Amino acid sequence: MAPTAQPETLTPLLRDRESVMVYDRSHVLGPDTLRAILEAARWSPSAGNSQPWGFIVGLRGDDTHAAMVEVLSSANQVWAPSASAIILTLHQVATDEDHELAYSDYAMFDLGQAVAHITVQARSMGLQVRQFGGFDHGAATERFAVPPHWAVTTGIALGLPAGPDDDGEMPDWVLARARLPRSRLPLEAFVHSGKFGHPADFLTD
Repeated sequence: MAPTAQPETLTPLLRDRESVMVYDRSHVLGPDTLRAILEAARWSPSAGNSQPWGFIVGLRGDDTHAAMVEVLSSANQVWAPSASAIILTLHQVATDEDHELAYSDYAMFDLGQAVAHITVQARSMGLQVRQFGGFDHGAATERFAVPPHWAVTTGIALGLPAGPDDDGEMPDWVLARARLPRSRLPLEAFVHSGKFGHPADFLTD
């Protein structure tokens, strides 16, 4: 793995991004902030401008949030409820009467771009997100009446990171995972030229 230090060439919005597991339980996500974060998703690119994404938003303390917590995996039920919001992401898998889908092969990719925009916008506002897949997708589909031409895909925890003195309520395994250093493969491992598996020439010059 590459060193944990982030290259200085990265924008601070990316360099300082973390997949936070310990959130400030007192933080309330206001409607203006939430709208701004979701606007970032709205204006993300998509194939043919198909915009095949959807989001179900639960704010800590409301009924939607409580229902989301019920379908989380047991491990995610430990930490995710402390976030100010839990968001379930969806992508469209077929055309319906209200929304034609001409580029379905790229719908999940486009959802990923929208979520990446959410991540960066949240970071610009002093917030962090953690994406996760540990929940009962079938139960979520049923609970939130998701139609068959949409697929529940991932979850997002969104909120303000807790301070170092505010994590006493979390079990040790959560704190240990939350403090793991960030590491990534070097560019040479996945950027190719000539043929797959050959590190791009500009990386080795």
